Amino acid sequence: MKDNQAKYPQLRFKGFTDPWEQRKLQEVLRERNNQQPQSMEYPLVSFTVENGVTPKTDRYEREQLVVGDKSSKKYKVTVLNDIVYNPANLKFGAISRNKYGNAVFSPIYITFLVNNDVTTPEFIEMFVTRNDFIKRALKYQQGTVYERQSVSPTDLLAMNVYLPGKSEQEKIGSFFQQLDETIALHQRKLDLLKEQKKGYLQKMFPQNGAKVPELRFAGFADAWVQREFGQMYKKVNEKNDLTFSKDQIISVANMYFKTDAATRSDDDYMKTYNIFRLGDIAFEGNRSKHFAYGRFVENTIGDGIVSHVFDVFRPFVDYDLTYWKYAIHNERVMGRILMTATTSSTMMTNLVAKDFLKRSMMVPELAEQKKIGELLSTLDKLIAANQRKLDLLKEQKKGFLQKMFV
Repeated sequence: MKDNQAKYPQLRFKGFTDPWEQRKLQEVLRERNNQQPQSMEYPLVSFTVENGVTPKTDRYEREQLVVGDKSSKKYKVTVLNDIVYNPANLKFGAISRNKYGNAVFSPIYITFLVNNDVTTPEFIEMFVTRNDFIKRALKYQQGTVYERQSVSPTDLLAMNVYLPGKSEQEKIGSFFQQLDETIALHQRKLDLLKEQKKGYLQKMFPQNGAKVPELRFAGFADAWVQREFGQMYKKVNEKNDLTFSKDQIISVANMYFKTDAATRSDDDYMKTYNIFRLGDIAFEGNRSKHFAYGRFVENTIGDGIVSHVFDVFRPFVDYDLTYWKYAIHNERVMGRILMTATTSSTMMTNLVAKDFLKRSMMVPELAEQKKIGELLSTLDKLIAANQRKLDLLKEQKKGFLQKMFV
């Protein structure tokens, strides 16, 4: 009974009722093993988890200049609609359909010709890239070191699979192709919005000693004013007097109220926390590729408390909260300031508060602050909304992949 149930997917297109038939994967795919040198017709490409068969990077092109001519070296051939996988990286999802076209790549990759009499490239791509299929394939991993374990093409092709008739495959393949195109469209839209925000962050703040930004709203012509941070902020050490509970502890790294039930909450320990009020900024010293000298974070969520390890500064002049959220977090603005106001350790930076308060930045009038803050906030809301749409589409695809295959 269980075997009979396994032949029918949970969700099907109307009009299809026949059971799916069991086949060996070797009836569907055949390994392609011909090799040849790279050429204009068959350029040398890479194969990655993220992008599948993809052009070589600029870094590779520079390496070519150093290493020398490789035009006589032979590589493995792959063509449009082949199914390609990396035996050692299958566990990371390194399997996809060749959507690039004629190419050659490293012999470490395996490329399969699709038997069009039995299946369609679009359908079998969806089939073999599913998590369920990859989990089954990983049972055949061989090797004593995890990083070097691999699934051989012989073991992969020996696997049993259930397939529907060609007409149902075409329906399923077309459905997922349209869904992928919709996902790609939303991804491009999201990427464009992020690039727009990046551009605004670069152009709406003065750069390289300039007194005005490259891009401004109409009606604003006055030069921005150079102000020391000590003219706008003061360092505060306002300790928690038990007014704030553990539910009001703020994560500086992610700016939200923690709800960890395991957080220590005895009175003596709670008194060590610094009060972190709306509008305050706190220094978070983790170094990263985006923040070489640590970063400041603006409290935009409300009064709370933070660990005593964070330096907290409080504004004492009129300011726009939303504008400062972006200004104080802008590496292009703050990087040069923090470079001279921090000391470095292996992974962290420590702020020298008295040095920081002497550093200065260009500041616009309050009305212009509000305009800039509104624009960047609107962009962030659009980015968040599009991210939710994209996440929902990906979840829908995940659900369909679970229900439309055996």
